This record gives sequence, structure tokens and C-alpha cells, in this order.
Amino acid sequence: MARDYIQENLINTGRTIIKEKGVEFLTARKLSEASGYSVGTIYNQFGNMDNFILIQNYLTLDSLYHRFLKVKTDSAYERLNMYASVFAEFVMENRNFWFMVFNFHLKQSERTFSITYLRRISTMVMLIEKSFKELYPLLKSDKRHVSVQVLWICLFGVSSLLTTSSLESYSKVEQTKICKFLLNTYLTGIKVLEKLV
Repeated sequence: MARDYIQENLINTGRTIIKEKGVEFLTARKLSEASGYSVGTIYNQFGNMDNFILIQNYLTLDSLYHRFLKVKTDSAYERLNMYASVFAEFVMENRNFWFMVFNFHLKQSERTFSITYLRRISTMVMLIEKSFKELYPLLKSDKRHVSVQVLWICLFGVSSLLTTSSLESYSKVEQTKICKFLLNTYLTGIKVLEKLV
């Protein structure tokens, strides 16, 4: 019980640091100073800071998934557009947390993702695929599956720009509309692909 309490306090303190200062300030020493627990306690609880960051990413992905679940409409097209809006808004509201997720993916080239982590991604992708199936019933399942994965990869890639202010310096496009524009351009292309199948 005490272990769970300590972990919860450290996780909450870590989220406060990330939200207010950014992931670059999330070190064992700074977490120790902010939480009142020793660095040794932090490592006893999580093993290392990579595991601590992984838990933070779980929480971020869970929050995004729960936002997706709030999207309610019978129209698959509207649903996909709402997912795109929710995604962009979530990323921009949680820039520091999303940057940490994105950065985690960049660093994964040397190792594989855990099943627990992949499950969190796949549950969101499955929501999108369900809408794709409704919207493009003639598209073969293997092509639909690949199409959804490509869309997710594209949106994920664009999301890195939404966590920075770099777009604001040279683009007049409203950042929250970028994902919807990308989605609708992509959906138009899929409609053409469906006719060719």
C-alpha cells in the first residue's frame, strides 16, 4: 500500500514538472527535490527514469483515448473529422506531454515497444479503422488496415510540429485545422483507391 502511495505521488509530481517546465526538467534529482523523496526511492520504485517516462506516456495515451471515446456521431465521416480535431486539440493542450510521447518513439529504434504500450496505440487505431470500414465498405481489409496505419503515422508525424511554435513563424494555417485538412485530403484519395479495387 505504501509503495502504491509513493508511486502515485511521484507520478503526479512528475506530471506537474512536465506540464509546467517541460520534459527536459524531468530528472531524478529534480523529481526528488519537488517530491521530497530521495533519488534512491525513485529508482527503487521505477528502476530507472525511462520506466518513469513510460508510465507518463501511458497516462497521456490513456487520456487521448478517453477523449476519442467521447466522440459520438452515427456518421463515420463526421467521426473521423472529430477524431482529427480531438487529436490536434489534445496535442496542443498537452504539448509537453505529447512531445515526450513523440520523443519516446524516436528513441525506440534500438528496442521494441512493449505489448502494453502497443495495446494503447492499437486501441485508438482500431477506433479509426472501425470508421474506415463504415466509410469504405468495398475496400479490402488488408488495404484498409494499411491505409489506417499510414493515416495514423502521418497524423503522428504532423503532431510533432504542433508541439512547437515553429509553424507559427512561417505559416498562416490555423494549427488545429492541419490534421483535419490532412485527413480529408487522405480520405479523398482513399475513395479513389476504393473505386480501383
